[in-house]
Amino acid sequence: MARHRTVLAMALASAVVLLGAAGIALGGTVSGGVGAAAATAGCGKAPALSSGQHTISSGGQNRSYILRLPPGYDSNRQYRLFVGFHWRGGTANDVDSGGTDGYNWSYYGLRKLSDAANNGTIFVAPQGNGNGWANPGGQDLKFVDDLVNLLGSSLCIDTTQRFAGGFSYGGGMSYEVACARANVFRAVVVYSGAQLSGCDGGTQPIGYMGVHGVSDNVLGIGLGRGLRDTFVRNNGCTPQNAPEPAAGSRRHIVTNYSGCRAGYPVVWAAFDGGHTPGPIDSGGDGWRTWTSGEVWKFLTQFAGGGDPTSTTTTTTTSPVTTTPLPVGDCKVGAEVNAWNNGLTASITITNTGTAPISGWLLGFTLGSGQSITGGWNATYDSTTGRVGATNVSYNGDIAPGTSTSIGFQATHTGNTAAPSQFTLNGKTCTSA
Repeated sequence: MARHRTVLAMALASAVVLLGAAGIALGGTVSGGVGAAAATAGCGKAPALSSGQHTISSGGQNRSYILRLPPGYDSNRQYRLFVGFHWRGGTANDVDSGGTDGYNWSYYGLRKLSDAANNGTIFVAPQGNGNGWANPGGQDLKFVDDLVNLLGSSLCIDTTQRFAGGFSYGGGMSYEVACARANVFRAVVVYSGAQLSGCDGGTQPIGYMGVHGVSDNVLGIGLGRGLRDTFVRNNGCTPQNAPEPAAGSRRHIVTNYSGCRAGYPVVWAAFDGGHTPGPIDSGGDGWRTWTSGEVWKFLTQFAGGGDPTSTTTTTTTSPVTTTPLPVGDCKVGAEVNAWNNGLTASITITNTGTAPISGWLLGFTLGSGQSITGGWNATYDSTTGRVGATNVSYNGDIAPGTSTSIGFQATHTGNTAAPSQFTLNGKTCTSA
């Protein structure tokens, strides 16, 4: 992740200039829109492109990109496409290689998760002119159009599964894609972005996820909120002041907006931290961040084409696993911060045994009248009563003597008691 830290004071200065630079779309068309048949022309054919660096002629320029095909690419399988935009001063190689964190952070950590989930994604990292995405005259948008067309004609891609995402300047380009190509891309992810590359159109709905730090001193969180609110409106979501963690709290809060038009969710992930795509709640940043897991969850909800099954709840749910999990001694502590008819709860799980825990399910009971509306660092199987919280991809291992923290936001009717009756993998835990 070394190169993303090159977003220095010059990025702030350039942002002032670039906020007013709106690229003008060149009217490029891309075959196979969101509502079109899923298969691209490259399906059923020998792949005309391979992994590695390539060039393409676009708008009278030679533009470069790095392509990453999944292991065992099958021309008869329709793949998800993720376009990963680099930050200011970064490169396509930084996105593809993962920088100093290597494979673990390739494509913002998504490549590793895709490989672990049946290799269902084609990744591509385009290179911005001058290592940025100023998009003058719409040239970068035209580059994206030409690239998507080329990939569709050369490879087998599901046209209902095209996504884009990027950090900082790359987040600005992702926002431009959301504004201008909502009929081509299914959803975008904007990490710590602002309107730096324009917003041509900006009236159509598209799945949208924003990730931003409350202490970002390069592109303030207010800029990210503004991008988000464009698609809160476009997607017909219920406006709200999404909760955000306090500076110094070392946590993050993920809000799934309610009331959104079916198939067009808006997710806002605010964290205690600065200008980075990979914050770690315990401090610093790196590939062990929670963002890759949350973004992967957001993107894969669209699996199967068409609309996701639900976009109106602020809690991700899944059934309690019935697979036996390792049992170890445990200690659990919970703290509650309550107000009016809402509260947040922070839960710390400590492995007090002598063996590591690999994969966990924490059971607990909510206070009467409480209902979970959103959570972080775990997947919750219920919103009331007895709840099961299962680890996510990045926090399943708890070494002896170490802890991991999860939390949730909930409404209440007067009872602000902390959750109780904790069990870990079926074994009763002591209270901290």
